Amino acid sequence: MAEDTFDLIIIGAGPGGYTAAIRAAKNGLKTAVVEAGRVGGTCLNRGCIPAKAMIHASSLYQEMLSGGTFGVSASGVAYDYGKILAYKEETTDQLCKGVEQLLKANKVTVIYGKGTLTGNREVRVIDASGTEHVYGARHVLLAAGSKPMLPPIPGMDLEGVLTSDGLLKLAEVPDSLLIIGGGVISMEFATVYLALGSKAAVVEALPRLVPNMDKEISQNLKMIMKKRGLDIHTGASVKRIEKEGEHLVCTFEEKGQEVRSSARYVLCAAGRCPDTDTLLEEGTGIRLDRGRIVVDDRFCTDMDGVYAVGDLIKGTQLAHAAAAQGMYVADIIAGRSPSVDLGVIPGCVYTEPEIASVGMTEEEAREKGCETKTGKFIMSANGKSLITKEERGFIKVVAEAHTGVILGAHMMCARATDMIGEFTTAIANRLTVEQLLKGMRAHPTYNEGAGEALEEVFGEAIHVVPRRR
Repeated sequence: MAEDTFDLIIIGAGPGGYTAAIRAAKNGLKTAVVEAGRVGGTCLNRGCIPAKAMIHASSLYQEMLSGGTFGVSASGVAYDYGKILAYKEETTDQLCKGVEQLLKANKVTVIYGKGTLTGNREVRVIDASGTEHVYGARHVLLAAGSKPMLPPIPGMDLEGVLTSDGLLKLAEVPDSLLIIGGGVISMEFATVYLALGSKAAVVEALPRLVPNMDKEISQNLKMIMKKRGLDIHTGASVKRIEKEGEHLVCTFEEKGQEVRSSARYVLCAAGRCPDTDTLLEEGTGIRLDRGRIVVDDRFCTDMDGVYAVGDLIKGTQLAHAAAAQGMYVADIIAGRSPSVDLGVIPGCVYTEPEIASVGMTEEEAREKGCETKTGKFIMSANGKSLITKEERGFIKVVAEAHTGVILGAHMMCARATDMIGEFTTAIANRLTVEQLLKGMRAHPTYNEGAGEALEEVFGEAIHVVPRRR
């Protein structure tokens, strides 16, 4: 028999779960959230936030070392990795406590334990002591998130082969690190450990780094990372990992030849998979497709009154996407019209320089039969970029040729992850280049580059050498 009944029970208190819980409570629903660990999920505890904290610390260290470029000298510059880890934990702890306070302030019931959806739409929770509790619900939202995926490569179980979770727990900076995968997680960790003095290599099966982003971004990133000492192997397939003394040897095939690379640790960053372990009891009738829960366009599963969002379902695995989906579900349960356009999702990579992208690339637009015009501005002509001596970067805008409607934006420059919001709003509202140019941009700012890229769609940018006609 159910101990209590709620309008909505959410399994998982990550970005998709806790935001949905707070929105549902604000909508007047009696809400509970079930969490096996600490609120905040992977993003706050083992992903986005701790990784970005380490990127900030390592970038600050490199900035201090290069102070002479700006006429500022410092001696004895060093880092204390233990204190970097403490700073990372402090940042995470502060944000998690903030989420806990928000849930409490909005009168959301937090139930700690492992949650399972039963066949009769109840939620069974096993708490830390092993005691079972059962709760009833009019609606259930599955938001349990994901876990690192380990491909079936011989040697993946060896000591020293880590996922991102394990790497964040290392008490020392690895002298050498080989990373399997060339996506976002790989590039961000490579940025951290190269800055702290590690020798690093990346092995990516696809032809280029960050393969889901604009081709020019991938090309620029490869050049910058190689310049910093990253050993990059693309179009390479890992065959096995073996232990040799204190090191691991990764064998992979590249351009038809077998290559061996040695490192103290191997990071497997080949992606993440849904964490559905014990999530669904037999008899729910909820379908899975390659491990992901099948939902319709309103995030409904096959069981009436049960929804799923975030990394559990097909689509983009990003914290902000999960949060938007969770709030969408909370709104439709309450009979409200959701405000966010879930089809426009920005993607960010926190390398140096930052990378951000939203909407279609030129290639994707062509594949859909769209005739486009493109405006591109090289950031070496931007005053703020010159002041801060940023590395090569650009802003590219893709617009529909006959209407000027903005289809996509792709940035590789300082503050790209902040500036992409302007273009996300533009695409979601089908704004044109002319409409976005109505707003004046302050000088000197990085955001002036966005204005120049927009003007260049029509070949009218001031700080761009005129195109040959």
